[in-house]
Amino acid sequence: MKQISKFIAACGALLLVLLLQGCSYLPVSMTSWYEAPSKDEGWITLFDGNNLNSWTSIGNANWRLYDGNVQAEIGAGYLISKQSYKDFQMKAEFWADEDANSGIFIRLSDPKNVTADNSYEVNIFDKRPDPSYGTGAIVNVSKIDPMPKAANKWNTYEITAKGDQLTVTLNGVVTADVKNSKFASGPVALQSAGGVIKFRRVWIKPL
Repeated sequence: MKQISKFIAACGALLLVLLLQGCSYLPVSMTSWYEAPSKDEGWITLFDGNNLNSWTSIGNANWRLYDGNVQAEIGAGYLISKQSYKDFQMKAEFWADEDANSGIFIRLSDPKNVTADNSYEVNIFDKRPDPSYGTGAIVNVSKIDPMPKAANKWNTYEITAKGDQLTVTLNGVVTADVKNSKFASGPVALQSAGGVIKFRRVWIKPL
């Protein structure tokens, strides 16, 4: 009887070890819940890995849900938020490969024709020919030097638009802090224009 009890105890211990090891191999997308901002503080979830109910797709990018992310690597297009925002804070987690041409557009003045000329583009583009407006910059508004690299890892953008003050933080480092009053309000958009881009969480907090 004692031997059976010891055997059962040993099996239980082994099972516990295997379960703990298994937890360490959870997909990265499943661990980011711990960083989710509080709803009590006014944060709204625009994307949580489950559906695209808050977005409208334009263009021909092959956006699809996979492993808790929304990703695309073929075609060119945008996911446009169904709601418009004026003053807000925004947080987005993204992964891009070295060839990715992407970005987060805010205050779109024409949601059917998204460009850096009719909105603010917070860029994700490590290989941009002119790196001064590459990753971390606001295209045509706020340059970056040196340009940080975002490829092949998960990153977090924090974007604040309050009046004419625009602030961008990439992985905890401020990359843009500028005043510009060209665009006052509008939807936000996620871009795919080449390479692999993935977004796994997007939150926004109206101010």
